[in-house]
Amino acid sequence: MNIRPLADRVVLKMLEAEETTKSGIILTSKAQEKPQVAEIVAVGPGGVVDGKEVKMEVSVGDKVLMSKYAGTEVKVDGEEYTILRQSDILAIVD
Repeated sequence: MNIRPLADRVVLKMLEAEETTKSGIILTSKAQEKPQVAEIVAVGPGGVVDGKEVKMEVSVGDKVLMSKYAGTEVKVDGEEYTILRQSDILAIVD
């Protein structure tokens, strides 16, 4: 099954959170923060949203930094994805 976002939405696959701190302490899954870096797997066409022209500035394969609790989490074919608006993306990570 494929996910094809509409309007100014993007589909993200969250990257794994760090399991070890820089000092070498191993964190349990409950102690880890929700990851904020994700990879874009699908991008909507943009267009007119709420009466304003929206140009998509991200593309598939970009790694992005997103708002901590933004978007809707969905599970498709056993994989977890997050769907959110382009405006909830804070930055592209190089």
